[in-house]
Amino acid sequence: MHEKKLEGIRDIRDESNKEGLRIAIDLKTDAYPQKILNSLYKHTDLEKTFHLSMLALINGIEPQIVPLKTIIEEFIKHRRIVIERRTKFDLTRAEERAHILEGLKKALDHIDQVIKTIRASADREDAHKNLVKKFSFSAEQATAILEMRLQALANLERQKIEDELKEKLKLIKDLKALLKDPKKILHVLKDETVKIAEQYGDERKTKVVDRAPRSISLEDMVPEEEMVMVLTRDGYVKRVSPSEYKAQRRGGKGLIGITAKEEDVVEKFLTAGTHDDLLFFTDRGRVYQLKMYEIPEGKRVSKGKSIANFLSLAANESVTSILAIPKSKHEKMPNLSLIMVTKNGIIKKATYEHFRDVRRSGIIAIRLQKGDILRWVMTADKGDHVLLVTRKGQAIRFKESDARPMGRTAAGVRAVRLKKDDTLISADAIPAKSQASVLVVSEKGFGKKTDIKEYRLQKRGGSGIKTAKVTDKTGPLVDAKIITEELEELIAISKKGQVIRTPLKDISSLGRQTQGVRIMRLDSGDAVASLTCL
Repeated sequence: MHEKKLEGIRDIRDESNKEGLRIAIDLKTDAYPQKILNSLYKHTDLEKTFHLSMLALINGIEPQIVPLKTIIEEFIKHRRIVIERRTKFDLTRAEERAHILEGLKKALDHIDQVIKTIRASADREDAHKNLVKKFSFSAEQATAILEMRLQALANLERQKIEDELKEKLKLIKDLKALLKDPKKILHVLKDETVKIAEQYGDERKTKVVDRAPRSISLEDMVPEEEMVMVLTRDGYVKRVSPSEYKAQRRGGKGLIGITAKEEDVVEKFLTAGTHDDLLFFTDRGRVYQLKMYEIPEGKRVSKGKSIANFLSLAANESVTSILAIPKSKHEKMPNLSLIMVTKNGIIKKATYEHFRDVRRSGIIAIRLQKGDILRWVMTADKGDHVLLVTRKGQAIRFKESDARPMGRTAAGVRAVRLKKDDTLISADAIPAKSQASVLVVSEKGFGKKTDIKEYRLQKRGGSGIKTAKVTDKTGPLVDAKIITEELEELIAISKKGQVIRTPLKDISSLGRQTQGVRIMRLDSGDAVASLTCL
C-alpha cells in the first residue's frame, strides 16, 4: 500500500453514522497533492477562519480597539521597558559583585595585616568590626573576606579575582552606556528579535489576510489533465484518460473503444483539459455549457451516461458540435470569435462574449433556415482562415473576415456552394501564419496529410477545389482536421467502437489529388466515425 500514491479525495457518508462525514482517499497510480489539500481544506478544520478582536489596554487602564501598527508600537514600548529593567537589574548585580571583588583584591594586597588583625580578634564579630575600622572595608566586603578560603592565597586564584574584576568593571561601563542611549536599546531589541526568529522561526502555518479566504470549489479538487470525451449518436457521453488508448502503428485494427448498445455509433470525439469549458451546440441552433470534469469518467469499453442527465435538451434535440474553450485562451477572449457552419453551407461569426455565461437551460446560438441544422462550431482569432471539406473531396479556404460579426440570433451567410448529392463533413479554422497541414480520413480507414499551401485562398461562397481522390476503395471522406506543430497523435474511432491511436508523423504527406494510405484496418460493415488529435 505504501508504494501507491494519493490521487484524490472524495467525501462520502458513513453508512453506520448518517450524521458523520468521513474522508475516503483513492489510492491509484498518480498523485495530486494540491487537490488532496484542497479537499482537506473544504471538509476538515485544516483551514479555519476566525476573527481577531484588536482590543488592547493602552497605558494599562484604557481599553481601545487599535490597528496593527499601534499594536506593534505598543509592543516595542513594552520591549524597551523590559530591556531597561533587565539592564538595571544586571547593572546592580554587576556593581555588587565588583564591590566584593575590589574588597578581596585589597585584602590580598595586604594579606599579612589582614590575617594578623583577624587572629588578634576575640571572635568573628570582633574581626568584622576590626577589618571595617582598620582597612575601611564595607560590611559586605568584610563578610566576604572572612568567608574567603585559604586557596584564594594561591597566585592562580588571585589572578582569577583580578580578571573577574576587570570583566565586571567593563560590563558596568557597557550597561551604563546602554541605559543612557535609547538608540542602543532599540539596537538590542532588533538583535534579540532577529535571534529569536533564527532560533525558533519556521515556515508560517497561518496566513493573515484582510479579506475572507476564497471558498474551495469542486474545480479546485479536480486535477488538471488532458482527457478524451466520447459522445455517441444516441447521446451517451463519457470522458476517458488518453492512457487508456495505447499507441500503435498505422494500419492496425486498434482496440475496443466503447461498448455501445445495438445500432448506436460514436459521433463526437475530442480532447480537452478537465478545467476547460465545453459548449454543446445542438441541431436546433441552441448552446449549452458544462465543465469537462462534470462529464462522468469511464473506462475505454464503458458505455457512458446519457447526455440528457447533464443538459436540458428538448425532445428530439441532439448535440451536433462540441467546442472546448481552454483556460489558456481566456485572456484572448475579447479577440476570439466563434465560427458556426450549418449542414447546408451557411456560416455565421459571433463574438465569444455572447457565450461566456450560458444558463443551464441553454440559449439560442443561430437562427436556422427550414430544413437546415447546425453542424460545426470553432474558435477563430483575427486573421485566421476557414477551411470547409465535403464528403466527395472538395475543399474551400477563405478568410474569417469574409464573414462579418453578427448578433447571437442572426442567421448567417453562404460559405460554400455544394454540388449535387454532396454534403459538408468538416469545418475548421487555420491559425494565421502557421505551418499547418490538412489531415483527411475516409470512411474505409484511408488518410493523408497535405500542406495547407496547396489550398489557395478563395472568396467564401464558391464550390472549392479537390482535396482528396475519393474512390470505392477509400469510400467518401468522413472527417478532416487542421494539423499544427503542437499536435502529435491521432485517435480515430469506428462506428462499432474500434479505436486506434497512432503518431501523426507516421501518416504520409501527399498531394491534394491522392487517395492516401491506410490508417486503420476495419472489419466488414464497419466504418470510421470520428477522429481527434492530441
